[in-house]
Amino acid sequence: MAAQPTTRPTPTLARSRQLEMYRRACKTMPGGTDSNFRAWGEDTIYVDRGKGGRVWDIDGNEYIDLRMGYGPVILGHGDDRVDDYVNERMRRGVSFSLTSEDEVEALELVKELNPWVGKARMTVSGTEATMHAMRVARAYTGRTKIVKFEGQYHGVHDYALISVAPNNVADLGDEDNPVGLAWGRGIPEEIASTIIPARYNNIDRLRALFERQGRDIAAVIVEPVLGNAAGILPQPGFHKAMRALTEEFGILLIFDEVKTGFRFARGGAAEFFGITPDIATYAKAMGNGYPAAAFGGREEVMSVLPDKVSHGGTYAGNRIAAAAARKTLQILRDTDALETIHATGLRVQAGLKEKIDAKGLPFHFTGHPAMFSVMFTDTVATEYRDWANTDHELYDAVAVGMHARGAMPEPDSREPWFMCEAHAQGDIVDKVVTIFGESLDRALELRAQRRELPHQDDATWGKSPSSH
Repeated sequence: MAAQPTTRPTPTLARSRQLEMYRRACKTMPGGTDSNFRAWGEDTIYVDRGKGGRVWDIDGNEYIDLRMGYGPVILGHGDDRVDDYVNERMRRGVSFSLTSEDEVEALELVKELNPWVGKARMTVSGTEATMHAMRVARAYTGRTKIVKFEGQYHGVHDYALISVAPNNVADLGDEDNPVGLAWGRGIPEEIASTIIPARYNNIDRLRALFERQGRDIAAVIVEPVLGNAAGILPQPGFHKAMRALTEEFGILLIFDEVKTGFRFARGGAAEFFGITPDIATYAKAMGNGYPAAAFGGREEVMSVLPDKVSHGGTYAGNRIAAAAARKTLQILRDTDALETIHATGLRVQAGLKEKIDAKGLPFHFTGHPAMFSVMFTDTVATEYRDWANTDHELYDAVAVGMHARGAMPEPDSREPWFMCEAHAQGDIVDKVVTIFGESLDRALELRAQRRELPHQDDATWGKSPSSH
């Protein structure tokens, strides 16, 4: 008699309608989607609806959502408080290329929650926010170059797509002399050469870089944690030392808070880490899923607007985005939503720790309870290059298995899990922990049998870089 499996077989998801939709969409949309990072081949997911901490695809499969649209849904899908307000405001008209009270109050709330911000403007996406922040920095300083850290993602404009997320970290070049690696074709060398890659969490190398090229450097742009490398944290004192170093060399510090803003704390990572940057960018949690974004900074830096620097956009501050930001930020200011999110993340982490410890596996959590991941390694990662030395094959297999069992993290170890307020409801935390445990058991069983683990690069999953 054949030996019985020790774990429950991986369930099979209904896929017929989605496969049909994929084939239909591919006739019109490259990859069948509107973003490279949603294109998972024949297992591309086509969503029907979401509510709270759950989503349903068009085949009726239900998932606990741990992606939350890559972070913007801070309260939960279809939050009635936000949606009702947006619906009421949009009936007055949506797009005027004029300024509304909703815009003014939304940015007043940005300033209230981030008291160091002197002035700010709205835009439509995180990509636009970082693009404008870089331009403001170059204009204010009169310098042309921007330093960014390897493995950090700042959107999809040409100045951002340098040294982002290669699968082979050797492509990043020598550790002492990183190369500027363009992500994809179409980025002119003249633009790429204005971006200088640096090693995160290495203040000595950053000082050496400033000493060589500081007179040409307008700003350092940094995700306070590596939002596209599992939320790798700064080493103690790194941000404080970087802030002092930028001030010493007359270089601006841009905090890219597109993922961390209004999530780590009401005042984002700047508040959480106790750092005052010169410029910051916001999006995602700012609007609970609506396309709201902003950039702001010290009043002196922002004074280059409106007379000396170009900034505009037909949809910048449109009624829907401004109303969503106004209501979402009010909720985050006036309720304990963030405290609930942080506590929920800690509960999930405690449950995952119990499951992993039972297997005797080395691991550590990365990131913040509101935005975290698991790295299977006995060495704490401090930069993107360290990701290569983790057991991301095991992580990806667990994530793929979780989809089939009803929970949806990104099937790539570089993308964190995002918590929302609605995840605290009902038995969601217990289900996530159970699903993770079952998926881990199955992945380890397959490994013990020397069978190939499922992963995102299978024909099943396509290729899905973790950025978005």
